[in-house]
Amino acid sequence: MKLQQLRYLVEIAEQNLNITDAAEALYTSQPGISKQVRLLEQELGLEIFERNGKHIKSITPQGEMIIQIARELLAKAENIKSIAQEFNRPDHGLLRIATTNTQARYVLPEVVKRFVKRYPNVSLQINQGTPAQMAEQLASGCVDMAIITEGHNLFEDMALLPCYHWNRSVIVPAGHPLIEQELSIETLGQYPLVTYTFGFMGASDLAKAFNHKGIMPHIAFTATDADVLKTYVRLGLGVGIIASMAHTPADSDLIALDAAHLFHYSSTHIAFKRGTFLRQYMYDFIEFFAPHLTKSAVEKAELLNNNHAIDQFFSHIKLAHR
Repeated sequence: MKLQQLRYLVEIAEQNLNITDAAEALYTSQPGISKQVRLLEQELGLEIFERNGKHIKSITPQGEMIIQIARELLAKAENIKSIAQEFNRPDHGLLRIATTNTQARYVLPEVVKRFVKRYPNVSLQINQGTPAQMAEQLASGCVDMAIITEGHNLFEDMALLPCYHWNRSVIVPAGHPLIEQELSIETLGQYPLVTYTFGFMGASDLAKAFNHKGIMPHIAFTATDADVLKTYVRLGLGVGIIASMAHTPADSDLIALDAAHLFHYSSTHIAFKRGTFLRQYMYDFIEFFAPHLTKSAVEKAELLNNNHAIDQFFSHIKLAHR
């Protein structure tokens, strides 16, 4: 059994059982992957994949268990590499972060500026996506950590560290009739709404607020990008509901109405896989982003059994509001 064979198994699973796509992702040949998978199955004396001719149809029950362990072994192998790099080249490396557009655009620039100045030889990659995409990237090892604002249930198997609270503002063009009205869920229900893609899915704070009043909102447009939402508010497509931090002095043509009394605040967390070896520059990035998350605090939090316990651990910290 070889690590490369395990890597092939995991990649096939990641690529929806498409060996051609797995081969392209790993920069190797399809016949080579197929041969190694067959050799591993022969060595183990069982089938990992159920096939229909030359095509993989599904993963067998025993294959599911093997692939899960393969993921864990590959993660541990990466940890070994990281430990070696930490001692050999502590100021060199790669940090891959998944986050939302709002975080990348309005919160991270100053953090990144500070981080790059401190670690000029660490390559920093920031991937933007939805909560589901970020959870998948983190689980598969495509990123080292994720900065999330919603969809926390997707990260239950990860360590979730609370960073800060944030709320929303309603944005409208100057002269909009809503400016003269009392801002309430009932009045918002009278207008088409422009908001985040995940703003009305699952158990989001927006959905809860409208459901509590028994109002079905008219969602005219959704997007993951706050700048896109503002563009469509300017076009008159509807009333915008965005993170308050996303309304800046540059948006002088849009009026921001504080909606903190309408929606419960949301919380931004940093997530990473339990058992991951965090290099010093990763600890520093976390602390740059949320000063109360020192290396010592992060290490203690990771040892706790679940994320409820982590929240309790940080309950004495008064988190900032943005």
